[in-house]
Amino acid sequence: MLLAAGVLAACTPRDVAGPPPIDLFAAASLREVLDALAADYLTQTGRTVRITYAGSAQLARQIDQGAPADLFVAADEAWMDWLDARGRVERATRRRVAGNTLVLIAPVGTDDAPVDLGSDVALDERLGDGRLAVADATVPAGRYGRQALTRLGLWTGVEHRLAPGDSVRAALALVARGEVPLGVVYATDARAEPRVRVVATFPAGSHAPIVYPAARLRRSQGGGDAAAAQAVLDRMSGADGQAVFQRFGFTRSPVR
Repeated sequence: MLLAAGVLAACTPRDVAGPPPIDLFAAASLREVLDALAADYLTQTGRTVRITYAGSAQLARQIDQGAPADLFVAADEAWMDWLDARGRVERATRRRVAGNTLVLIAPVGTDDAPVDLGSDVALDERLGDGRLAVADATVPAGRYGRQALTRLGLWTGVEHRLAPGDSVRAALALVARGEVPLGVVYATDARAEPRVRVVATFPAGSHAPIVYPAARLRRSQGGGDAAAAQAVLDRMSGADGQAVFQRFGFTRSPVR
């Protein structure tokens, strides 16, 4: 199910004259930072950015099926490549806007001692009879997590003990509610959720670099104007936008 930032969309009711909103489809892990950027943009320009959040895979498929989107920000290059190959992306506008790190989290109020990711025994003991919350393998966070667990020699011990979610935020929610003892999410997700605590950080070399590519979509895909959509994209990748990303815990990403 797609999750929309309704409070921002509601700022420009459909029955009030004015420019149409700019429709941005974005990976679920970007909710807090893009809500902040969209609120700033509304204040400064009077133009609403209407954001739909979900897993990158789900969003890319929706766009390919004709969903009215002006901009797309994915949590990996693969789903942007997938859309690009289908002629949905304005290739010249594509750029990376942020990076992230991968962490292991536990619910607050449980054992918050660090977990040694170099030991399958340590992970097994902390899981006990519970399951490991992860994003589904079709979405970037799920792929990064599986890469890391495999390269660290931990995958065979957990592959039959997973609690998969359709996005990284679904995995985060399982841990936050105490339904599972551990989960694999982005560092920014853990930072945004006060009910979880980071108990380990996956080494950067254990998975592909986590990057967020952004691009304007072909004009036929959205109802807003191309110049306004480009302005939003430029703001995200410019100095002011990058400062907001870093304020929310994202890392700088290599320029594509």
